[in-house]
Amino acid sequence: MRIGFCITLLKFQLWRKNQRKGRGFAFRRKQKIERQYRKLLKKGRKVHSRHDNQFTDTYPEHLKHLYLAEEEMLKKRRRAPDVSVLSEEKLNKAVDLLFRLCAFESTESVTSEGKFKKKTSNQKAKEEYEKIKAERARKKEEAEKRKQQREAAQRLYKQKKMEAYKILSKKTKRGQPNLNLQMDFLLQKIQQNT
Repeated sequence: MRIGFCITLLKFQLWRKNQRKGRGFAFRRKQKIERQYRKLLKKGRKVHSRHDNQFTDTYPEHLKHLYLAEEEMLKKRRRAPDVSVLSEEKLNKAVDLLFRLCAFESTESVTSEGKFKKKTSNQKAKEEYEKIKAERARKKEEAEKRKQQREAAQRLYKQKKMEAYKILSKKTKRGQPNLNLQMDFLLQKIQQNT
C-alpha cells in the first residue's frame, strides 16, 4: 500500500511538472509576489472601510454635521485612485519593481557579505599554509646565499694559503729555505695590515 502511494505521488508530480512545463523558479517567485501584493491590497481596503465606518454612529447629534464635513474634506484630500480596479499592466509593473528590488538587495548583500564575511577554518588553514610555505622559501634562499658566501670565502682563503705556501716552500739550489723570499712575504703582509 505504501509503495503504491509513493508511485501515485511520483506520477502526480510528473504530471504536475508537465502541466507547468517551461515555468521555473522565477515564475513561481513572481506568482508568490503577486499573491503577497494582492493580500496587502485586501488588507488596505479592509483598514480603510473599517476606518470610514468607525465613528459615524457615535457622533453627537448637535455636532454631526461638523464631523461629516471634516470627513468629506479628508476624503477629497486623500482622493486616492480606486484600488479595487487594478489592471494587469499595473500588477506586472509592481511585480517587476519588486523583482528589481529583490535582485538589487541580493547583489548588495552578497557584496557586503564578501567584504565582512568571516573566514572559514579551511580558508584560515590555507592562509596559514601559504605563510609557512613563504617563510620556508625565504629561509631556504637565505641559507643558499649564506652557503655561497661561505664557499666563496673558503676558496679565497685556500687561494691565499696556497700562494703563501708556494712562496714559503721555495728552496735554494742546495735545498735550504729561501730566507729572502720569506722576508719579502712577511714585509708584504705587514704593509697590507697597516
